[in-house]
Amino acid sequence: FIVKLTYFKLDPVLLLFTCLTGEEKESVEEVLSNVSLAPAQSLWTTEASGSVKLRMDEDCLQEPITVHQMFKASVEKYNSLWALATRKKDKWEKITFSEYYHRCRTAARSFLKLGLERFHSVAILGFNSAEWFFSAVGTIFAGGVMTGIYATNSPEACHHVASDSKANIIVVENQKQLDKILQVRDRLPHLKAIVQYSGPLQKTVSNLYSWEEFMELGQDIPEKDLDEIIRSQKANQCCVLIYTSGTTGKPKGVMLSHDNITWTAHHASRAGDVQPANSRQESLVSYLPLSHIAAQIYDLWTGIQWGELVYFAQPDALKGTLISTLKDVHPSSHMGVPRVWEKMMEKIKEGIAHSGYLKKKMVTWAMTLSLEAHQKGINKGEERPFLFSLADSLVLEKLRAELGLSECLKFFSGAAPIGKETVEFFLALNIILYEAYGMSESTGPHFMSGPKAYRLASCGKVVPGCKFKLANEDGDGNGEVCFWGRNVFMGYLNLEDKTRETLDKDGWLRSGDLGRADKDGFLYITGRMKELIITAGGENIPPLPIEDAVKKEIPIISNAMLIGDNRKFLSMLLTLKCSFNAETMEPTDNLSLEALECCQQLGSQAKKVSDITGEKDKEVYQFIQNGIDNVNSRAVSNAQRIQKWTVLPKDFSVSGGELGPTMKLRRPVVLELYRQEIEKFYMTPDTDISSISVHILHSSADFICKF
Repeated sequence: FIVKLTYFKLDPVLLLFTCLTGEEKESVEEVLSNVSLAPAQSLWTTEASGSVKLRMDEDCLQEPITVHQMFKASVEKYNSLWALATRKKDKWEKITFSEYYHRCRTAARSFLKLGLERFHSVAILGFNSAEWFFSAVGTIFAGGVMTGIYATNSPEACHHVASDSKANIIVVENQKQLDKILQVRDRLPHLKAIVQYSGPLQKTVSNLYSWEEFMELGQDIPEKDLDEIIRSQKANQCCVLIYTSGTTGKPKGVMLSHDNITWTAHHASRAGDVQPANSRQESLVSYLPLSHIAAQIYDLWTGIQWGELVYFAQPDALKGTLISTLKDVHPSSHMGVPRVWEKMMEKIKEGIAHSGYLKKKMVTWAMTLSLEAHQKGINKGEERPFLFSLADSLVLEKLRAELGLSECLKFFSGAAPIGKETVEFFLALNIILYEAYGMSESTGPHFMSGPKAYRLASCGKVVPGCKFKLANEDGDGNGEVCFWGRNVFMGYLNLEDKTRETLDKDGWLRSGDLGRADKDGFLYITGRMKELIITAGGENIPPLPIEDAVKKEIPIISNAMLIGDNRKFLSMLLTLKCSFNAETMEPTDNLSLEALECCQQLGSQAKKVSDITGEKDKEVYQFIQNGIDNVNSRAVSNAQRIQKWTVLPKDFSVSGGELGPTMKLRRPVVLELYRQEIEKFYMTPDTDISSISVHILHSSADFICKF
């Protein structure tokens, strides 16, 4: 990994970016003397036009470069290799890195023609596509700030992002997304044009352009004018805005510099063992929201840095077509959020359930051997036992092929914590899920697991060149995980107070997560400070371990949320596993296959969620209670026992608001949506009149009427 730094003096763009070692190691001052940065007085700023000091580290001196410099260097190396692939009329249409670069320049010139101002944004609203990539990179080339908007956002949520980022242009996917913008257009004073990249224009709207029209607009903008703007860009200036998913409040604009992007694309991906295309070209399928930093770093920026071939999934990928795309292209690496891996797990389980007796026995035998081998450390390079190799070739290879992952060498999970059950299930398929842990504010991964840094239940080691510390450690070694490195963001756009809360006085980024590190430097996340439940008795309880234990103990449960902040005891909201509408992705009333099998084993005739809720099915409710009792029996204290619980009438979902775009639980939203159910846990017959008054004051008008 550590190699000698070489400068290509004839062209400053062509640099080999790496760490220095030995006697030839340079100082921060020597490296910075070779580059031009914008003047900066602080490590952070809240202005889009601001600049920051870089967290240069003597242990890993990569010269700061801009996005354009990174792309230009890649074009020199990977010029004629395929870069992007789009499926049209049952055929993959591909373009090379050279074509990719020139289309980004064309988009940049068109943005300039439409009046894109320096450090104003181009907001992109739609599913992953080549046009999304051209718009993103073209925005930066033109001196703007690229801003993604989640495709699931409401019109008001779209307005917040576009207004806060002073969007001059909004690029939308189709009529559905266009309609959202048209509803709020009159309240976007900086908006000059809208571009639609998929489907025909169905309305005549002023300053609305089809993609084909847009790409022709900038023909009269001289290339030298664009080059002048590109040359004026500095590595310590903002080029990307990532809006947080809003799980704990209104989304904040995370400002990322050119250096944040280019440094992270290089170092974090190497920690994940990504190979440069001149060694072995990596391929992947792009389907996760590009407005989220995980997908953006993994698909877009790492793709440019290392010359990857990116295939774009169909817009309905998460509604069922993802696996068919994976089977078609056979990617070399694949990343999913925990919910995606869980869905894959459920699909495999359904397939096994529909198999004959002999096949079930074979699969169980093979998966048991694989899990045992991995738990004993086979992933560390030990020689594979004969029976394990036999089971893999006879059974497990076929199961991986059913997921489209037969040629996949690296599997990543990020954006949210993944459950132990899911990790172990995939180990049983001989698939090691490498966890990446970080934040939007750390430009994605700050810790990475990989082939050379893996430990079960850990999210890996700190990315080379980065640092971490655990603040305010307790007696068990748990403390708040804090980050330091070139990947740490510039600040929150227009939010000085929030920026000061997140960065301490020395510039360390507070994650808000509780973690502990073992003697070898592997990090384990043990809870989240903001999600930490502090009971009325003053006991601090991290909810995640208890929630995960309940879901593992009771396989019919889909989501579990622990309640108890400032309460006398713990309670829990539960949802049952169900099928989802393939079009809307909303939860249906029909139980999933796994839930149906569980009911049958209990002697229950339930087919729907509504057959069970409200204590209509005594067998299922007793089964849930038994599971809760088992979890309680392992509690470290009485305060950590679940006293009451209820089954909600439908599962959590993005459309329902309980889950964010990356399937993270939005706890404040759930607390508000199910306030009445929660209050019932704590309304007891002996409640005195003063506490009744408090409950009434904090309840909805509907509840007051019922009371």
